[in-house]
Amino acid sequence: MNEALNNLLTRRSCRAYEDRQIKNEELDAILEAGQYAPTGMGKQSPLIVAIQDAETIRRLEKLNAGAMGKEDAHTFYGAPTVIVVFGHSESQLELADANLVIGNLLNAANAVGLDSCYIWRARESFETEEGKAMKAAWGIPEEYVGVGNVILGYGKPEGKRPAAPRKEDYIHKV
Repeated sequence: MNEALNNLLTRRSCRAYEDRQIKNEELDAILEAGQYAPTGMGKQSPLIVAIQDAETIRRLEKLNAGAMGKEDAHTFYGAPTVIVVFGHSESQLELADANLVIGNLLNAANAVGLDSCYIWRARESFETEEGKAMKAAWGIPEEYVGVGNVILGYGKPEGKRPAAPRKEDYIHKV
């Protein structure tokens, strides 16, 4: 099977990670793949923030858990790296463009041998006062909204599940 197709078919979300940090070369390759995601009219409107500082991740995870209504939840599952993708609020394609970036990040992680998971609630996290302050500290303009978080790391076996069977009516050919 074609290597790219195999990568797409074998990527799975992981919800348990080892403590060790990913390599800089791995992170750089994943971020570059995110930059090459297709965007509407080629505008490259999303912004990407890579976080490896444990305290910053802890603060962001607390905001994410609060948005879920479970203040003490560990929504980043111990992942040592979090990538936040922001979309431009004035773009009609804000969600679509940012989610294409996220898809590239997830698939690139699998391609370099890392595990990942898409974690929702970035919008709600960055609408809080603390979230707005984090955004400002990172130099992210106000008109950008959080779309999603990608957690990355070396997954533990208990964090991985096999693919669910594909539903019967998933594809319609006309």
